Amino acid sequence: MTKPIVPHRSRTIFEGRIFTLSVESITLPRGDRLDAEILRHPGSVVLIPVTDHGHIVLVRQYRHAIGRSVWEMPAGSLKPGEAPQTAAVRECHEEIGLIPSAVEYLGGFFPTPGYSDEKMTFYRATGLRQPTEDDPQAVQDEDEDIEAADFPVDTIRQMILSGEMVDLKTVAALTLIAEKRGGLQGRP
Repeated sequence: MTKPIVPHRSRTIFEGRIFTLSVESITLPRGDRLDAEILRHPGSVVLIPVTDHGHIVLVRQYRHAIGRSVWEMPAGSLKPGEAPQTAAVRECHEEIGLIPSAVEYLGGFFPTPGYSDEKMTFYRATGLRQPTEDDPQAVQDEDEDIEAADFPVDTIRQMILSGEMVDLKTVAALTLIAEKRGGLQGRP
């Protein structure tokens, strides 16, 4: 494994609610200098909520960057100091209104390592139940207007193949399910 390159200089260009953009001046192993533009992100969780009937709950929300609403796996950013597994339970409650009795770690991946350090951690959420008055209140983020619905795995697969499903983390999540269960047929 190669040691990380230590920047000669780093400057913050933008600091927002979700990420920070910085420019880091580095010298590459072959000697060339580069100003690397880096999106610093706290990390996120991606949920694969599975109902008792084997359907997967997706959320539909407007994504301004692409100018349309999309169906996707529920997901969200980590809060400062929050463990990914804790975030998975919180995001499931916030985004689909259900609380999982179990979350199973499926893997962690960097979706865009060329310019971002965001790590997406994937979890299967099962044993979904309605919240009770003893559960903390779920609060959606200010930019969220979410519709949740459950789909059979084969329907989601067709959404991907037809081009209706354009969210890459959802495609990755289904790939993880396929690998864990030997294919996209049947129960996730």
